[in-house]
Order: sequence, then C-alpha cells, then structure tokens
Amino acid sequence: MSFEFILVNPKYAEGIALIQLNRPKELNALNLQLMQDVKNALIQLDADNEVRAIIITGNERAFAAGADIKQMSGKGAIDMLKIDQFSTWDQIRKTKKPIIAAVSGFALGGGCELCMVCDMIIASETAKFGQPEINIGVMPGGGGTQRLTKAIGKARAMEMVLTGGFISAHKALDFGLINKVVPVELYLAEAVNLAKKIVDKSPLAVQLAKESVLQSFDMSLQEGLYFERKNFYMLFATKDQKEGMAAFIEKRKANFKGE
Repeated sequence: MSFEFILVNPKYAEGIALIQLNRPKELNALNLQLMQDVKNALIQLDADNEVRAIIITGNERAFAAGADIKQMSGKGAIDMLKIDQFSTWDQIRKTKKPIIAAVSGFALGGGCELCMVCDMIIASETAKFGQPEINIGVMPGGGGTQRLTKAIGKARAMEMVLTGGFISAHKALDFGLINKVVPVELYLAEAVNLAKKIVDKSPLAVQLAKESVLQSFDMSLQEGLYFERKNFYMLFATKDQKEGMAAFIEKRKANFKGE
C-alpha cells in the first residue's frame, strides 16, 4: 500500500495491521489528504481477511496535534460544507475490525477526536489529550463535543471544550477516556499486545460484538438489548461458534477461521 501522508503495514504482526500518520514536521496535523489516506487504508484493511485488528499511531512526539489550520483559515462556511472534510471520519466509525489507537505526545483537536473514534486507546506517559479549538475561535467538529462527553461526562467535557485545556495520560485514564498508560518506549508494543488478545478470537464474533457496543451509544437500552440479542443469535449460524464451544468442551484451544 502506498499513500502520501501515512505508512501502512498490513502484516505488522500476525493478524495485525499498522497505520502510522506520517507528517512529522507538522506534528501529524490532519489535512484532507492524510484523512483520505486513512479512509482508503481502512477500506482495504477491512476487506483483507488476514487482518483481524488495526492499530493507528503517530510518533513519540505527536499522535496528531490537531487539524491543519492553514488549510482551513481562509475558508467560509459554504467552502467547509462543500469540502465535507468529516465524511472520511465516517469510514473509521464504519470499519468492522477493531481499531486501537497507540498514542504518544500530543493528541489534540482532531487528533483527540481521531483517538476517540477508535475502539480502544493505549497511551504513553507523555500523551496529552485536549480539544483546544476554542482558542482559535471555533469548536470541535469531528465528534469532540459528543464522544468526549459520552466518555468522561458532561462537566469534565465542558471544561476541556470551553477552556481548551489539556489533560495528561494519567488523568485521561482516571476519567475513563483511555485503556492504559505505559512508559513511552512501550506504548506501541502494548497496543500490539492488546491486539494479539483479540486476533485469536472469532473474527465474526469480534465484529458483531464491536457493532453491538457501538450501537449502545445510539439506541435506548431496550433497543440495544434487542440488537445485541439478534447478533448473539446470528453467531450460532457460524462454524466458529461450533468450533469455539467444541474446543471448550474438549479442553483445547479453538481454531477460529472467520466462517
């Protein structure tokens, strides 16, 4: 896979693909082409049967320090509407395979939003999260006011969004925004370790379980329970369900094939 602003390794580890944001001089600021690259890479990786989990990362200094302000500063409202820059973000939300963000350094503005649209977040001790858009006269537009509030609650999200302040990795962990904090030299390896725990599972069960968790944000409890139940029943049509239960009874490791 060849892209302008990202590096992609579909075989970074067994069953694990890696997408690395690659605009180091700009602290991986998210311009339109970079996000289009991420979208196209995810479409390809989602269709690759050998890939069972995806990691998105930046570098030690920055996951992504925000959107590319130079690309937006001269635009008007209609320009922004026509550009429709957030349509690429919808593909991340639609990706069936689990996505882990491996974060070090700055994850600000669009970078923080990109983390939050992933399914899990592993952070280094140097990571800083924030939605500083208010400091330049705008507000989050890639899900910052919505996903952040659902993750950490109204009062904390309101403080971050309205003051533009940053929070540390440890505070993000305390708030429930991320999964784990590790030393900076281990953040990518820890994301791989988490992915390895997933790739051994049934790909179909992982896909439908992920889908059910995400639906909980968009449905009432009763609607979500019905959705969950249907996905649960659907898995009994798979060979993986038969293999998984047989392996449990026979006290052996299951060999899931995604069928």
